[in-house]
Amino acid sequence: MEKLYKKIPDSPGVYLMKNKAGELLYIGKAGNLRRRVSSYFLRPHDSRIQKLVSEIAKIDFKKTDTALEALILESALIKKYQPPYNIREKDDKSFLYMEITREKFPRVLLIRGKEKDALKSRRLYGPFTSASSIREALRILRKIFPYSTHQLPITSYRLPARPCFDYQIGLCPGTCVDAISKEEYRKIIKNLILFFEGGKKKVIRNFTKEMLLASKALKFEKAAELRGRIFALRHIQDIAFISENAVRDPSIKKIPALRIEGYDISNISGTSAVGSMVVFIGGKPDKNEYRKFRIRSLREPNDVGMLQEVLRRRFKHGKNGRGWALPHLILVDGGRGQVHGATSVLKTAGLTIPIVGIAKGPTRKKNEFVGAIPFRIKPEILIRVRDEAHRFAIRYHQSLRNRNFLKRSSG
Repeated sequence: MEKLYKKIPDSPGVYLMKNKAGELLYIGKAGNLRRRVSSYFLRPHDSRIQKLVSEIAKIDFKKTDTALEALILESALIKKYQPPYNIREKDDKSFLYMEITREKFPRVLLIRGKEKDALKSRRLYGPFTSASSIREALRILRKIFPYSTHQLPITSYRLPARPCFDYQIGLCPGTCVDAISKEEYRKIIKNLILFFEGGKKKVIRNFTKEMLLASKALKFEKAAELRGRIFALRHIQDIAFISENAVRDPSIKKIPALRIEGYDISNISGTSAVGSMVVFIGGKPDKNEYRKFRIRSLREPNDVGMLQEVLRRRFKHGKNGRGWALPHLILVDGGRGQVHGATSVLKTAGLTIPIVGIAKGPTRKKNEFVGAIPFRIKPEILIRVRDEAHRFAIRYHQSLRNRNFLKRSSG
C-alpha cells in the first residue's frame, strides 16, 4: 500500500481518500500529510478504520501553509462532500460551528451543532470535529482580526463607561465604546471571512494596501499595526496543533523559540554614550548573546541617532544569515521617534523585522506600546526585555564613566 502515500509531501494539508470508483470515502487534516496518511497503513486500528483502509484505492491531497488552515479547509470539504466515513462528524450535534452574526457589528461566536438550525447567521463555518483545535485557531486569529463577541446595548447612551477587557489587550476593536466605525469593523470581518474561505493571500494584499495608505497619510501607528498583522499572517505558528501531534509522535521537530532583541541608549548630555542589546530566547534572557556598543558617531544628546548607529553596527553581523542570528522582534526603549528611526535602518538594510517601542507616557508612569505586538508575544515579556536592556545600558554607562574618571584623575 506504500504506493498510495509515498508521493504525498510532508507539509500541512488535507487528504481525501477515494475508492476504486473515485468516490470520496473520508477527508482528514494533518500537520504532516505523509506521516498522518502512512499511519493508516502502518499502525493497528479499530474495525471502522480497518474497513476504510480496505476500500482505499487512491489518496488525493491539498497542501496548506499551516495546520490551522488545514483545519478550516477540512471542515469546508466535509460540509461540501459529506463523505460516508465522516458521517459521524456531519451528524453529531455536539460539534462546534463558527457563527458570524447578522448585526450592525457582527459577532464571531462558537456554537454547538444543535443550535445552528435555529439561527439566521450571516455566515456559518463547520463542523469542527475538535473543539480544542477550533478554539486555539480562533485564539490565534483574533489577534490578527480583532472582533467582538458581546452584544451591544440597544441605545447608544447605554454604552459602558469603560471598554471591555478584550479591548484593553487588543482582541476587541472597541465596539463596546464606539472606538471603531461600522465600516472599519466590517472590513475586519470581511477579511476574516476571506481567510476562512481560503483567501489568505488576498487578505495580505488588502492589509498591505491599507498599510501603504496609512503610511502616506502619516498614520504611522495604524501602519505599524497593519504591518504586524501581515507578519502574523505570514508566520502563523501552529503551536497547539504541533504540540498535540508531538505527544503522539516525538519525531516531530519543535518550533524554534522566538528571539527578541531589546535596545536602549544611556548617556549624560551626550557624554560616555553607550547602547545595549539584550536577547530573550523563548521568553528567557540569554546573557551569552548580550552585546555592548560604545557610541562613536555622536557627541551631542541624540537618542534616536545613537540607536540608529547601534542598529547599523548590529545588523552588519546579522544580514543574510551570516554571523549573529536575526531576531523575530526588535524592542526599543522609546516612542515613535525611536521606532521610526529603527525602521529606517532596517529598510536601508533590506530587512523586514517587526519593531515595537515602549514609551513611558506623559506621566512617565505608564507603559505605552508603539507598534503592533505580534501574536505569541505577551506584553509582560516586552516590559521585561525593556527593563533588562535599560539595566544593561546603565551598567555599561556607569562602568565607562568610572574608567574615564580614573583616567582623568591619573592624568
